[in-house]
Amino acid sequence: MDLLFTFAPVFIFLILGYIVGSIVEKNHYKSIYAREAKLIDLPVLTIKRIPTDKIVRETFLVQGSVVISLDYFKRFLASMKNLIGGRLGTYESLLDRARREAILRLKENATGADIIYNLKLESCAIGKSANSKKQIGSIEVFAYGTAVKYSKV
Repeated sequence: MDLLFTFAPVFIFLILGYIVGSIVEKNHYKSIYAREAKLIDLPVLTIKRIPTDKIVRETFLVQGSVVISLDYFKRFLASMKNLIGGRLGTYESLLDRARREAILRLKENATGADIIYNLKLESCAIGKSANSKKQIGSIEVFAYGTAVKYSKV
């Protein structure tokens, strides 16, 4: 019985962390879906060269950056899964949200642009040192590209 009282707060904390983390993640995805729908008309391409079939009026560098962290419960689950190997769905979700958010911020910074060329994505783990065996705490994704405004003529 004493063992139950000893570990009960830990289990309550983990369950509460899972619930709150899931709600935050779902709300973030809802925000991403809504903003992607608003910005669907601004294409983003990875090709390096701007096609010469239209007259370019202006080009400028645009960027978007985001830092997203895993909640403690998902980090705990990932460490348990890491013991046996396999896909880490919690990290896949983290990377997906970070990439999409960075591209959305890039698009939001491209005011008036007709298209964005040469999209590049850079990412790095934050909170993991080379000498430590700690799990990744957060991830930063940086998106950048060349925004182009075409002449209307």
